[in-house]
Order: sequence, then C-alpha cells, then structure tokens
Amino acid sequence: MISRLDICLAGFFYVFFIHILILIIKCNKFIKFISKLKLNIMNYPNKVIKRDEPDSKIVKAVQRKLNEAGCGPVDVDGDFGNNTFKAVKLFQARNSDSNDNPLIIDGKIGSLTWEVLFGENSVPVTIDPNNDLLKKVLTIAKTQIGIKETPGLQNQGPEVNEYLASIGLSPGYSWCMAYVYWCFRKACTNPARNNPAVKTGGCLLHWSNTNGKKIIRDDAINNPSKIKPGQIFIMDFGGGLGHTGLVEKIDGGFIDTIEGNTDPAGSRNGYGVFRRTRKVNAVNKGFIEYK
Repeated sequence: MISRLDICLAGFFYVFFIHILILIIKCNKFIKFISKLKLNIMNYPNKVIKRDEPDSKIVKAVQRKLNEAGCGPVDVDGDFGNNTFKAVKLFQARNSDSNDNPLIIDGKIGSLTWEVLFGENSVPVTIDPNNDLLKKVLTIAKTQIGIKETPGLQNQGPEVNEYLASIGLSPGYSWCMAYVYWCFRKACTNPARNNPAVKTGGCLLHWSNTNGKKIIRDDAINNPSKIKPGQIFIMDFGGGLGHTGLVEKIDGGFIDTIEGNTDPAGSRNGYGVFRRTRKVNAVNKGFIEYK
C-alpha cells in the first residue's frame, strides 16, 4: 500500500529531476553560446595576416568578420586573395583604432586592425614586467612623473641635472636616455647589483652597445606580446638623433610609456617626465629588455 509520504517523495523527486534536466539543457545551450562567442572573438595570432596567409582557419575567421561588418560579400573559403584584400582595405577605410586614429589602409591585418575587427578582448593587455629588476625600474620611474625643467633653462633643473650627472654629463644636454639610465641605476642600489643598462646619453649608442635582449621593430609589430613592461624603447629620427623611454603597459598595438625630455605632444626634446601612449609601429628601432 502506497502511503501519502511515498506519493510526496515521488512528486518531490519528479520535480527535482525535471529541474535538473532543465538545468542541463540550459548549461548545454550556454556552452554552445560560449563556443560561438569564442569563435567570434578569436585572439590575435601574433603575426600580421596578409595576402596568401597559409592558415585557412584564421583567414576564414577574418572573412566571416568582414562579411559581418558589411565589407563583403567575401567567400569564406580560407583563401586570402584579391577579394579579401579589397575587403580588408574597405574595413580599414571605414574604421579607426581604439584611440580614434584612422587605420592604415594597406590590406594587412596587424594588431590594431585585428582588435577593431574582432573586439577589444582579442588582443592581450600586458601590465606585469618579466622580472623584479624591471618592476623596480618602473616603480622608480613613476615617482618622477611630473618632473619638469626649470622654466627658461632648457635641459636643466635640479632633477634633470641629477639624471645627466648619472651618466657623467653636465646640465644642458638632451636627457631622455639619461633619465632611463638613472632609473636603472636607482633600481640597482638596494640591494646593490650590477646595472645592466649602457651608461650613455645616446639612444642609438645604447641600442648598438647593449647586451640586453633586443626585439626589433618588425618582430614587435608582428607579435606585440614580445613587448613587456619595463623594456626600453628606442626611436631613430635620423642624423644620430633618437628618443627613448620605458614601456609601462602593452595594449594590443599600443604601448603606454614613461618618458623623460618629452611633453604631452610627444616631442623628443620636451621639458619634463610624462606618460605617453604610442603606436608600436612608431617605435622604428626596437625594444631592449634587461634582467
């Protein structure tokens, strides 16, 4: 004989089973949704995608996104041919990067174009230095943000003179490289250790004489993940003139920097220590990493 308790328990377990079944179905739908989302936000492949790209999976993903953006129709066939090339150029002509700068219309998909095409989470952001030395260098560099030359005295001032003295120069010289060396020198004092940075006021001389790890411009553009916070960037303006600073953060095709002898407009001969944002492809020499 079935009691009321048995009936109640049976009803309870029936309802419980139905709820579990519904939960499983919803979970499966959620998993499928996430899978589609992952396909839609493909991470940057750490190389520039251009004509005759051999990885058909990447090309198909690009072709789908171009069609979604209204830059097609393009056959989703994995062949980066002329039609895909034209569609990429059209997409670039219609869009700006994450800092509202026009994209370069070249039919190539670097990190900046990729981020606009696939979304802001598709290119990694890096904020952590590779080692303790670079952490200390950046910590020290941040304390100097806002330091300025003495008004009316170009390349001079109490702190600026100290930067220059660290490399053996008197007041009055360009000091972007001296500022970087001073930061490394301070970072190597407590506890005492060898300063790996080249003791020089010349950006290009530093690049030529360094024993640090170099990341050349093309490698950095193809794969921004090679750039790390605390690295030194070197720019070449020709005629022996250069500019330098420290990388603070990497965000796709952009780097946030801390620079001396610059200004809010990004001059190579400015009046203070400022944070700047630069395109990776604007660093035409490369990057140096010390340990």
